[in-house]
Amino acid sequence: MAKKAYRVRNWNKYNEALVNRGSITFWFDEEAIKNWHKIEQQNKRGRPKKYSDLAITCGLTLKAIFKLPFRAVEGFITSLVKVLKLEIETPDYTLLCKRQKNLNISLQTRQLNPGEKLVILVDTSGLKVFGEGEWKVRQHGYVKHRLWRKLHLAINEKHQIESFELTELGIQDCEGFDLLIKNIDKEIDSAIGDGAYDRFRCYELAQKNNFKMIAPPQKNAATSYETRKKKKRVSQEALAKRDEAVMEVRKLGAKAWKEKIGYHRRSLAETAMFRIKTMIGNRLSTRLIANQRTETAIWCSALNKMTTLGMPNSVAI
Repeated sequence: MAKKAYRVRNWNKYNEALVNRGSITFWFDEEAIKNWHKIEQQNKRGRPKKYSDLAITCGLTLKAIFKLPFRAVEGFITSLVKVLKLEIETPDYTLLCKRQKNLNISLQTRQLNPGEKLVILVDTSGLKVFGEGEWKVRQHGYVKHRLWRKLHLAINEKHQIESFELTELGIQDCEGFDLLIKNIDKEIDSAIGDGAYDRFRCYELAQKNNFKMIAPPQKNAATSYETRKKKKRVSQEALAKRDEAVMEVRKLGAKAWKEKIGYHRRSLAETAMFRIKTMIGNRLSTRLIANQRTETAIWCSALNKMTTLGMPNSVAI
């Protein structure tokens, strides 16, 4: 079957959005200037904070987007302050690094209309922390230890990231799915994932939170009535939902079942993961897991802001 060709119908608007993604003023706006030194009162001992969380977030966002080290970020912000003649001070690079650990980053997403339910698309991929490059490994083999983290994403059908989680490499995709759902406070209609999410715990979580789980059963998948293994402690409703998916795949075939259920929408999650790795990077620059989570949150927040500028409207031709 020939691959479908697509045409972008809003190219002028999308092209303008791509240009605006490189605008410096987009990252250093009036809100950041106004609240640069605005600190909430805290009844704690010790020296009060000089810079707000917004100021630290602004610096770390510049670091992520322009791929700068901490010292270069301090110099970059200082130059912006001088050029714009702003009456604010620049946080030094050590403060940016220290405040990154406990920084709270919230993702801004589109609000649902009354009666509208959320469809989330989930995917998982690896991010390198440190290690040798692929070319050196291919030519000479491994010498140094390599360390990776797992990035779990849940996006909506408007290309915005609804939830994320950064975990150790040993955490399975279905375990990360639990964490993604806990971070979403909207009413979910359905969740679509690949075969890694065809697990009883995913169907059980969907049953508890009243949404539909869509994941293609594995080739050797058996219903709860056919397997002789000891069944895991899940509800009968969750077992029935998975049995229904297995039986439909056997009846229609995997390809027809995916088209009927709308499974191919999940490719948008892979596109979002690809967008992160190409536009921002696939390597974490910090070493502590707490700092890495903040770094990843800034990546996701920046990507959501970029998608609000404009996305392509593609149609098959």
